[in-house]
Amino acid sequence: MRGHLRKYLVAIAASAIVVAALIPKVGRAQNDARSKLLVSTAWLAQHLKDPNLVLLQVGEKSEYTRQHLPGAQFVDFSDIAAPMQHDKPGELMLQMLPADQLRDKLAALGISNNSRIIVYYGNDWVTPATRVVFTLDYAGLGANTSLLDGGMQTWIKENRAVTAEVSPRRPGSLQPLRIRPIVVDAEFVKANIGKPGISVVDGRASAFYDGVQTGGSREAKHKTGHIAGAKSVPFTEITDDNLKFKSPAELAALFAKAGVKPGDTIVGYCHIGQQATGMLFAARTLGYKVFLYDGSFEDWSRHADYPVETGQ
Repeated sequence: MRGHLRKYLVAIAASAIVVAALIPKVGRAQNDARSKLLVSTAWLAQHLKDPNLVLLQVGEKSEYTRQHLPGAQFVDFSDIAAPMQHDKPGELMLQMLPADQLRDKLAALGISNNSRIIVYYGNDWVTPATRVVFTLDYAGLGANTSLLDGGMQTWIKENRAVTAEVSPRRPGSLQPLRIRPIVVDAEFVKANIGKPGISVVDGRASAFYDGVQTGGSREAKHKTGHIAGAKSVPFTEITDDNLKFKSPAELAALFAKAGVKPGDTIVGYCHIGQQATGMLFAARTLGYKVFLYDGSFEDWSRHADYPVETGQ
């Protein structure tokens, strides 16, 4: 009896050692993902003069003209997306450009294959900035792209250098883009709702998810509610009061509360494909594999037979 008990206790101890060994690995994986995607103001201050650095400010042009980080170029997130053609029925507001056009747009910003790209948001333009980051990842440049945590606000609060001088744009040299298949359509979303290992996640503010508010434009209102079966992680919850991304533990709690399981693949959507990129960026810092439904609820609302729900 004592021999069996001893073996049982040894087995428990061995299991505990395995679990204890796995926990740090999970933590390290999250830290590795986060450190690649987010850089601090201190890091950027030390690398401002790196020869391969491309610094992009996203926000209002007037704010950039008034002051920006030394060497930064201004980019409007809609400039690297397909323009909406109002004379064509069914056109969506924000869609990825064809590869050759996207390559030209990115090269015009000074981006080359060996560039180290840092994107930062002016004022509170967090999700337009994450849309730019997602676009760069889609273009195959994600490994060299990071977001400045806290953006312009944090940089200024720390009394770091700013300028009104606009650096001349020098076109970059880009090989043909290796497009990553991380953008999906309505059929993909509909076919994967409720499948084990896949979480369709709504990144809009909770009032739109619950159906308290209805999105859309004057010309075309969206449906009220959310994609049936979708979970909710609002983009408004991913940063703190200083517009810095919340800690890994806080972000993990948000996704867990929504019902997203560790290891799930997240398919994100919002109104038009902008706000969801903030939620997806937060998910990537936790190590999740992500897809963007680029047409988002604007596209989903145009399908009369595609199911929606209201309420939590």
